[in-house]
Amino acid sequence: MSNPMRPPRAPRPSASLRPATTPTRRTGPAARSALPAAALTAALLLAGCSGTADTEPPGSTSAKVNPTSARATPTWAPVTGTPQVIPAVRDFRRADGRGWRPSKGARVVVPAGEKSNVADEAQRMARDLGLTVVYGDQTVQPGDIEVKITGKSGAQANNVPVQGAADEAYTLTADGTRLTLTAPTDAGIFYGTRTVKQAVRAAGGLPEGTIQDRPGRPQRGMSLDNARKPYTQDWIEARIREIADLKLNQFQLHFSDDQGFRIQSDTHPEIVSADHLTKAQIRQIVALAGSLHISVVPELDSPGHLGAVLEHHPDLLLHRASGSVVPGSIDISNPKAAPLIDSLLKEMSELFTNPEGAPAYWHLGGDEYQALLSSTPSTTYPQLTRAARQKYGPNGTLKDLTTGWLNGRQKTVEAKGKNRIEAWNDGFFSSPRVSPDKNRMVDYWTGKEGGHRDPSSFLREGRNVMNFNDEYLYYVLGEPNQFVYPTGQRIYESWTPLVIRGTQPVSVPASMTGPDRIPGARFAIWSDRAQAQTQAQVAAGIRLPLAALAQKTWDPRTPALSWTGFKALADRV
Repeated sequence: MSNPMRPPRAPRPSASLRPATTPTRRTGPAARSALPAAALTAALLLAGCSGTADTEPPGSTSAKVNPTSARATPTWAPVTGTPQVIPAVRDFRRADGRGWRPSKGARVVVPAGEKSNVADEAQRMARDLGLTVVYGDQTVQPGDIEVKITGKSGAQANNVPVQGAADEAYTLTADGTRLTLTAPTDAGIFYGTRTVKQAVRAAGGLPEGTIQDRPGRPQRGMSLDNARKPYTQDWIEARIREIADLKLNQFQLHFSDDQGFRIQSDTHPEIVSADHLTKAQIRQIVALAGSLHISVVPELDSPGHLGAVLEHHPDLLLHRASGSVVPGSIDISNPKAAPLIDSLLKEMSELFTNPEGAPAYWHLGGDEYQALLSSTPSTTYPQLTRAARQKYGPNGTLKDLTTGWLNGRQKTVEAKGKNRIEAWNDGFFSSPRVSPDKNRMVDYWTGKEGGHRDPSSFLREGRNVMNFNDEYLYYVLGEPNQFVYPTGQRIYESWTPLVIRGTQPVSVPASMTGPDRIPGARFAIWSDRAQAQTQAQVAAGIRLPLAALAQKTWDPRTPALSWTGFKALADRV
């Protein structure tokens, strides 16, 4: 059981964001906001708020409103302290004033208009807070939120996944009862809206001053094993919304394994499990994720973990010399093996679509191919040895043949437009005859499996490494094989993106540990013992670990809050 992935290389931050706690004069508006508002509005219309109501009812996002008279300045109890959000903001410069709270008649103002890239972000924030959206050349009145894209990136297509952490930055300024949200991209605007939403839930609003925020690592996410245990579309979409509020930006879907193939297939309907997601449901999931600035990373694992497929293609099962079958493993020496898997890769690649020019992810799997764990591969699997020598010369090995298999599958998905390819670390091998494609990222999940390499070796040879450390980030149902359910507290207090294997940071020069080389981490849910927990229990069990992961991948500093304080905040936001 394993599962890794590889995100796009992201540029290193050009400037560090330093925290500032001393009150300063505001240097200008700029902000992002978005908050799901449920039960927020009543708490936010504090005593003393005054003003003229808009002609649109609260929550309307359709009409352009142009009030004829300026609204009176609302009054409310000052918002004090620092912004209360998860992950914590990287830099907050406090100023004198009452801060900002949602108030009666307040609007979200979008100068760029209702056709702009930020219109959907503004509408979402307005729904969250029970406010109205207005577009175009509007006077920003007391209590309003102004939302603006800055820089040339604002011209990119709507909801296109960003290339790096700098594109996810945003600025929020609370100044004189007004709030301003600016960012270079709509992704940055979205993350600003999440900050506003959480701050309102936790503390009723934002304190006076300016937030300048950006993530430390460009790839932050969650991986779900939907193959061993089927999850409903509603459950998956609820988790996508949850991780979006935490500013996580990737969702990996492991949809094929020995226990099930969980997506409708028209090319090979015989392999599809009874309990599966239709193509229409997958398209809806992908569309929702995209609207929340989350990239979906599909995973069709091979050459192992193929039991559900091979149940209907038994002629392709791998056999030992003794004649016994290796469950779940495909015989990569069989000339019919690659065409079968390639046909599925092509079909699924067309289902998981990406906006033009955006990073397009695919996970090849590559882990736990049982033939690689044999102490006598040449005699136990003579057909594989023969195929390796025919292809790579008299010294060809099973590792060479397996590496060549993954290289071939990578070419298949690249031909379908995928340009961010990943595989699990135990599917990478060193050989003078054939090397893993140089553009494939290492998803490092374990140092316990046979054939493992230390993560430092991958970094030293120039590869990028995604952190899936099974010591901290593996939530394995039923806790088999000495796994224990990870806790948010342990991640929060002991783990960082540099702790890739075991409990210590990877031992390489600092130049190899930046966000361009270790782009981030994903928290993985594996369904080894599917009945060990219900979907509701899984959702409850992963809530705090996901919040802790979000904090540690967004902000490289030691958290300011104690675990007790962080947990209490997580319960509020």
